[in-house]
Amino acid sequence: MKKGFAGIAIAVVALVIIFMMLGSSYNGFVNAEEDVDKAYAQIENQLQRRLDLIPNLVNTVKGYAAHEKEVIQSISDARARLAGARTPEEEATANTELSNALSRLLVVVENYPNLKADKQFTQLMDELAGTENRISVARKDYNEQVGSYNKRIKRFPGAIVANVTGFDEKEYFRADPAAEEAPEVDFGGNE
Repeated sequence: MKKGFAGIAIAVVALVIIFMMLGSSYNGFVNAEEDVDKAYAQIENQLQRRLDLIPNLVNTVKGYAAHEKEVIQSISDARARLAGARTPEEEATANTELSNALSRLLVVVENYPNLKADKQFTQLMDELAGTENRISVARKDYNEQVGSYNKRIKRFPGAIVANVTGFDEKEYFRADPAAEEAPEVDFGGNE
């Protein structure tokens, strides 16, 4: 009888240890996934800040460059696409489109010296530059969290727990392939 009880006790202890290890691994995945989600929310927060700044910038430019409607429209369209993006891939593509449109705006600004000297415009551009830096840092932080999370769900024994409990690999925030090509800037005024 003592042998049977000892065997049952060992089996129960082994099951408790295995259950604790699985529970700990699962909780680690939950924490890592939350860290990824939190980092992604920071990207969205900074993109929203950027979206909020752009209408003020566009309105300031409109007063000086009323006939530059195409550039202003491309910024508005790109801003709308970014606001409507639902996935990291859509956001990355829309973000690149918006960056390209803003680059074209800077070319327009070069043709209006009074606009460059405008205090409100200068302040908005400084805020936008700061926001661009924050977006870059937020994307870097997000990608670091994704890397940590993805390593965790691919390593043994975590891969088994992740597979059984439905934790999937996360996508990195990648730049649009078109971002590898620098936008063409022409200050020569060729029209």
